[in-house]
Amino acid sequence: MTPTSAPAPSPEGADALADAVRTMLGELGEDANREGLVRTPDRVAKSLRFLTSGSAVDLGKLLNGAVFEEECDEMVLVRDIELFSLCEHHMLPFYGKAHVAYLPKGKIVGLSKIPRIVDAYARRLQVQERLTRQVAHAIESVLDPLGVAVVIEARHLCMMMRGVEKQNSLATTSKMLGAFRDDPKTRSEFLTHVQHRIGP
Repeated sequence: MTPTSAPAPSPEGADALADAVRTMLGELGEDANREGLVRTPDRVAKSLRFLTSGSAVDLGKLLNGAVFEEECDEMVLVRDIELFSLCEHHMLPFYGKAHVAYLPKGKIVGLSKIPRIVDAYARRLQVQERLTRQVAHAIESVLDPLGVAVVIEARHLCMMMRGVEKQNSLATTSKMLGAFRDDPKTRSEFLTHVQHRIGP
């Protein structure tokens, strides 16, 4: 599944977003003209543009030819990939780690591209369940491997700062495709690596 391309925001759009933040500050009872807030609308607009920039990412350009023919028949796993995203329900951050594995079928991808794929889908208004699924299908579409596995563990500020206010809750989501879904031994090997944090 390739990220949809989106046009770059126009200067008018950026100004409109800053103006909206300025209006929001007023609705919150703040004086947007006081020293500490004068530049806040522009900073927030710039920040939000960055934090949602993943929607404009083209997967082909992101990979930049880093898919290679290779006779590798063992699991490739990149674990503990830090991620930051924005919950689409409250626009509050959620953050955590992704563990991504695939079983090659004649092709591999540059290892640094896997975290970049995670970032491309994390940097948008998201829910963790969809993010997990999108990363898995992106790897599948790029490599057509024998299987893909993605597990994401994240903490959600919309649960920690408001609502139920549970500080130690951790949400875990997974998506298994191909051999990771159909072969219990393959799935178990992946989950063992993730749970035991094998390696440095």
